[in-house]
Amino acid sequence: MSRPLFESFDLAGLTLKNRIVMAPMTRSRSPGNIPADIVATYYAQRAEAGLIITEGTSPSPNGLGYSSIPGIYDAAQVAGWKTVTQAVHAAGGKIFVQLMHTGRVGHPANLPAGARILGPSAVAAPGEMFTIAQGPQPHPVPEVMTGDDIATAIGEYENAAALAIEAGFDGVEIHGANGYLVEQFLNVASNQRTDEWGATVAGRARFALEVARRVSARIGANRTGIRLSPYGAFNGTQPQDADTDALYAHLATELGALKLAYIHVVDHSSMGAPPVPEALKTTIRKNFGGTYILSGGYSDAARAEADLAAGKGDLVAYGRPFLANPRLPSKLARGAELLMPDFNKLYTPGPEGYCDYPVEG
Repeated sequence: MSRPLFESFDLAGLTLKNRIVMAPMTRSRSPGNIPADIVATYYAQRAEAGLIITEGTSPSPNGLGYSSIPGIYDAAQVAGWKTVTQAVHAAGGKIFVQLMHTGRVGHPANLPAGARILGPSAVAAPGEMFTIAQGPQPHPVPEVMTGDDIATAIGEYENAAALAIEAGFDGVEIHGANGYLVEQFLNVASNQRTDEWGATVAGRARFALEVARRVSARIGANRTGIRLSPYGAFNGTQPQDADTDALYAHLATELGALKLAYIHVVDHSSMGAPPVPEALKTTIRKNFGGTYILSGGYSDAARAEADLAAGKGDLVAYGRPFLANPRLPSKLARGAELLMPDFNKLYTPGPEGYCDYPVEG
């Protein structure tokens, strides 16, 4: 019996040993925004995945909205990430870094000196941000990005992508989901601009497309992917408006024209957001025309294999199951019971609840 989930896959010239992707998950184990040694251990333990996508990693000091998340914009960070990529490659894995600028989702107490909380419009994200120095604090109203700020941010993504290749990554994923900067331009809750960076479908999509163009031109489209979350509700995004389906259809067409390595579409309905309509998923897949990563609530092999067999996607991303089950592909292959992670230690310092789960197949 064929089991497509465990078959190798050609991702734009990069051979993956299976179709299982480790989804990006923030873990906050990088004090000083430099990946620590335990980060290399954590990812190497999970190198059975066909592809690892790292936690969100900022291309700019302005994008470090959370405490202890990594960056990739200076030499010390590149050196830290080299230990990670070398460890993953030595274990037989492939790894992309996810470029995540948090935009309006942050607090000055989490940023280095001179950094700024920026966003498309002067609309604060709802809720609070945890800070080490001051505890939970309300999200501030972001500074409205000027044309120069936008150009600078796009350049930061491009530069970070080049540094990622220098650090040994197999490629990069642009984080266009979960209410961070790229999606802040896509979404009407955070983008109230009336200039060429908002207002229309083309205007709202422009920032995402310019980032994708610049990154893929710098490092190669075959090394560039993007993650999107239509109908998502994270960080104060509005799940739907009159142009949502048209926006993502347009975005997929334009991204497809760039011949990116993949599009990674996450359906957050398992976490309380409205489900992404199957018709929209089908449109995105058709318009993009390339490798499509399925994501959202996958926790066993059966559903993933059924969706692959039905032609819904090419690769399947698993998130939380990888936390406490480093060798998840082996466990899925033999139908083993999965361990549950300690959710109280998702973001705590040190190895506990991070790289101390049993490494077994």
